[in-house]
Amino acid sequence: MKSGRLGALMMLVATAPLVLAGCTSEPRKKKEAARPAPPTVAITPAANANNIPVSAEIGAKVTDGKITAVSLVDAKGTKVAGAMRPDGSTWVPSAPLKHSQVYNAEVTATNPGGTITQKSRFTTMAKPAQRVTTHLYLDNDRTYGVAMPVTVAFEPAVPKEARADVQRRLFVNTEPTQPGAWSWVEDGSQIYYRAPDFWQPGTRISVRSALDGLPMGKEGHGDADRTATAKIGNNVKLEIDSSTKQMSVFQDDKLTRKIPVSLGKPSTPTSSGNMVIMEKHEATTFDTRGEPNGGYVVDVEDAQRLTWGGEFIHAAPWSVGDQGNTNVSHGCTNVSNENADWLMRTTQVGDLVTVKGTEVQLQPGNGWTAWNVGWDEYVKGSALPVPADLKPESKPAPAPSGSAATNGPAVPSGPAAPTPSNRGG
Repeated sequence: MKSGRLGALMMLVATAPLVLAGCTSEPRKKKEAARPAPPTVAITPAANANNIPVSAEIGAKVTDGKITAVSLVDAKGTKVAGAMRPDGSTWVPSAPLKHSQVYNAEVTATNPGGTITQKSRFTTMAKPAQRVTTHLYLDNDRTYGVAMPVTVAFEPAVPKEARADVQRRLFVNTEPTQPGAWSWVEDGSQIYYRAPDFWQPGTRISVRSALDGLPMGKEGHGDADRTATAKIGNNVKLEIDSSTKQMSVFQDDKLTRKIPVSLGKPSTPTSSGNMVIMEKHEATTFDTRGEPNGGYVVDVEDAQRLTWGGEFIHAAPWSVGDQGNTNVSHGCTNVSNENADWLMRTTQVGDLVTVKGTEVQLQPGNGWTAWNVGWDEYVKGSALPVPADLKPESKPAPAPSGSAATNGPAVPSGPAAPTPSNRGG
């Protein structure tokens, strides 16, 4: 009996430490992940900056985070409206800031580590002494043709080193969406915006030329912030052939009328190329005194401008006998009174006019010449990278109703600034 109790006791002692060890062991703790640091934000304009242009945008360089809010108020606490650029690079005020005013900017950025808000107080510059005159050739609530390029012109011209900054301040939205690109005339006197193909009828185009106070090189600062929303109307295109002395009028790509014409005589030839109707006048006066090959004054009816240099389509009752067989004008397209009146009722500013077979080519910048080159040449005139989905595909310049258009050279040269001439004739 003793030996049995002793064996049981020894077994109990031997197993006890195992039981105690199992009861007192602690579970292994999981290592907690390090919490990331909050983002860092650097604002422009910088704190206490002075002499800031009224075209300033609120920029923020964010490290390890994203911007979640931007606020800008003036010295009275009035909030300034604005929105981020689609690429998130800057916040753009909806209107130019005021001169010689103090503004307070706040930018908030967030990441998993937290949220941070940085502030900047800056003062805008006084009104500049020198201004660059700008023109936005798009009127609010007006209807244009399918070839209407958004055109902004500058007097004096914009130097190359300032063109990218100017282009960044030009905004276009279309409904339905039809992406396009900007392209400069080489001398910097004009910049055009168009899509790879003509606008769809019914498209609404909203434009903001936000150039007030923008530095444009030694010539000064931009003069105004201009906006317009317009509509694209019917698809009307004109094709003029010097070899046949005929104008073909296409509506929705269907030939609706043939019109006899007389173009420029050899000493004052009409330009060949893709032009756009720029102006329409029920009556105007051509005064060419002091101009080469000029010296006459004549009143004309139903005149439609095609170039800055003074080429028009207009009524010319004095040349009806030559229309359809002989070129006798001073560079204009002469038609009869009846046909000129019908054209005025049929066409719109922004309609494409293609002329072919004459002695000279349309010069870039002599009018709204955005369609006088193919897309691959056109986008070379952009001062900023073209979006990938708009990269050139060697498309020719579109022509009316499927006929071949005469292409001019790529966007070099052009008049110093758009100065309309009523050379006419």
